Amino acid sequence: MVASRCLVVLCIVLSLFAHGKAGSDYKQALTKSILYFEAQRSGKLPGNQRVTWRGDSAIRDGSDAGVDLVGGYYDSGDNVKFGFPLAFTITTLSWGVVEFRSKLAAAGELDNALESVRWGTDYLRKAHTAPNELYAQVGEGNSDHACWQRPEDMTTPRTSYKVDASHPGSDIAAETAAAFAAASIALRPSDPSYASDLLNRAQQLFDFARNHPGLYQNSIPVAGQFYPSSGSDDELLWAAAWLHRATNGNTYLDFLGNANNIGGVRSMFSWDDKFVGAQVLISKVLLILEKTVPMGGIWSQYKNAADQFICSVLQKGSNNVKLSPGGMLCTPPLRRLPLSPPDHLSAAKASLLCPAGVVSPADILAFVGEQVDYLLGSNPKKISYMVGFGSAWPNKVHHRGASIVSVKKDPSPVDCKGGFDRWFHSPNPNPNVIEGAIVGGPDAGDQYSDDRENYQQAEPSTVTTAAFVGVLARLI
Repeated sequence: MVASRCLVVLCIVLSLFAHGKAGSDYKQALTKSILYFEAQRSGKLPGNQRVTWRGDSAIRDGSDAGVDLVGGYYDSGDNVKFGFPLAFTITTLSWGVVEFRSKLAAAGELDNALESVRWGTDYLRKAHTAPNELYAQVGEGNSDHACWQRPEDMTTPRTSYKVDASHPGSDIAAETAAAFAAASIALRPSDPSYASDLLNRAQQLFDFARNHPGLYQNSIPVAGQFYPSSGSDDELLWAAAWLHRATNGNTYLDFLGNANNIGGVRSMFSWDDKFVGAQVLISKVLLILEKTVPMGGIWSQYKNAADQFICSVLQKGSNNVKLSPGGMLCTPPLRRLPLSPPDHLSAAKASLLCPAGVVSPADILAFVGEQVDYLLGSNPKKISYMVGFGSAWPNKVHHRGASIVSVKKDPSPVDCKGGFDRWFHSPNPNPNVIEGAIVGGPDAGDQYSDDRENYQQAEPSTVTTAAFVGVLARLI
């Protein structure tokens, strides 16, 4: 489960402003951030697997339902495949590729990034078993959290849970539609046939979400204990925005133009709140369509909401996001905050007029750099919150696989309770370094406790690192 305190996680869309400060450190961090996803893989691992302390796991997933649900990603430090954050992970990873493909290629990381996206979409395709049917979770959080085992040793139930027309989940269906649509754009240059299949699935799931409203945790109560959804209006906008970008079709533009709830001004961007992500995407659409789409009414509301969000992040708004004493952006628990300056600023060579002053594209990028530098070690604790980066980082990460000796080194099974006694409560550093993982991070006072029992601070998650990939690609 996502376990963040106050660590800023920057979202992918920084737009194509003037070049940020380049440096080999950002490139190294980018490489590690993509490598992290190989440590989170579930299923039969490929021959080119680079995280060699991991082994095959959960190779019978879906057998209880008679479907193949092998693969995908574990969400955090546990062994459950939660579909809601998994889909959001793929959407944000894909966004980074779509926006910064050339930078990823120049860094030699485009193929690795695409492989990370495809590992997720391969699983989501399996989970989408019919136009109106989607498997939303494999495993159950409470039984999983009662054990401390490597994924290779799991003895906990691997129950499969789905949404369908009779048991709807418009939030997770729309988020998965967004993932498929974004990934279709990212993967089309290398595999157009595969990308077309993803886009077709995105359209099916969007229709499913629109025609069968309902929160997924009402159909799958066990999911709501860990990743509850606050509503589906944001996912529907987010999916429609991605589908419009993938198809350039008026169907999705009409949906956006007739929306009843565009979210207003937000204070965060997370696996549960995608309004600002949709607002930013739509602002980019307006830049392209400004001669054919009237700029008043709802379209101005989208842009103004995105602009006000940026102002609040940059401490130039009327209700600013809180900063820690050390200068870190702070968000409530279980949330992630992006910096998402829309492209219309740089493309128009414009500045943003905020309540507390004018902000230029260069100001935004400089602020982003400061936040990234904080995360990578320029902070009061003088440690990197990305594992394996720099000279000091958390070495007691709350992660089952990383905290237990590799199955490749000692194949003796670790049982459910024995894992707690020997590994979870151990005062020693984790035997495996989970490179690229970004932990929950320091509290609002910049304090951090390197203790794997403190999951709020010590647990990494895919949604965090997925957002960071695009940020780092922009900065190199």
